[in-house]
Amino acid sequence: MVLSQKLHEAFKGTVERITSHRTVSAFKEKGVLSVSEFIVAGDNLVSKCPTWSWESGEPSKRKPYLPAEKQFLITRNVPCLRRAASVEEEYEAAGGEVLLDNEDNDGWLATHGKPRETKGDEEDNLPSMESLEIGKKNPIQSIPTYFGGEEEEDIPDMAEYEDPDNLIETDPATLQTTYLVAHEPDDDNILRTRTYDVSITYDKYYQTPRVWLTGYDESRMLLRPELVLEDVSQDHARKTYIRVDMAQ
Repeated sequence: MVLSQKLHEAFKGTVERITSHRTVSAFKEKGVLSVSEFIVAGDNLVSKCPTWSWESGEPSKRKPYLPAEKQFLITRNVPCLRRAASVEEEYEAAGGEVLLDNEDNDGWLATHGKPRETKGDEEDNLPSMESLEIGKKNPIQSIPTYFGGEEEEDIPDMAEYEDPDNLIETDPATLQTTYLVAHEPDDDNILRTRTYDVSITYDKYYQTPRVWLTGYDESRMLLRPELVLEDVSQDHARKTYIRVDMAQ
């Protein structure tokens, strides 16, 4: 398996070196991207999602057909709170995918179980807005009148209120400031979780974006390939190519 992957990567590298990159759009016909389309899509991602950014990478590994400052996209420290197996178990317990074959939902697919067909008791007991005569029987009152206070015109203007005995220049309560310093306990209950750096490169051979995952455990140590597969759905786990850079 490893040998075949190395041979395939060597073949891809040779093809990429002797062929030119795509310049004509063929997304609708073949589902591939040109270099310019990849850059435009990346710019749109960065503008819409500030957690993503363009990176230039190492000078020795830069692709000449891409701008030096836009070699790949990356977002860092994406939390992964649970393993994929537990998420899939809850998904199946909720009913999985259910085909809605009734008259109103013909042809639609419910991805979180079959919805309720009848309304709940709480919804039936909700009063209609048409039956509430708010403006007729309960006219809106000012806040002071509602609480039994004075009307707005009876409240004195503070600019006209001049009492030198009421002025306090030095209040002892304001002369002393206390700062609280928080210390993290040794035995804390903080949920420590895995994180991933997700990067997107342009694959010249396939003419499509390529997604890379770099996983870290709770101690910011690189995850082994078998641990990364725990965070990938079973439908894609064995179809995902995993490379571990031990130098990082």
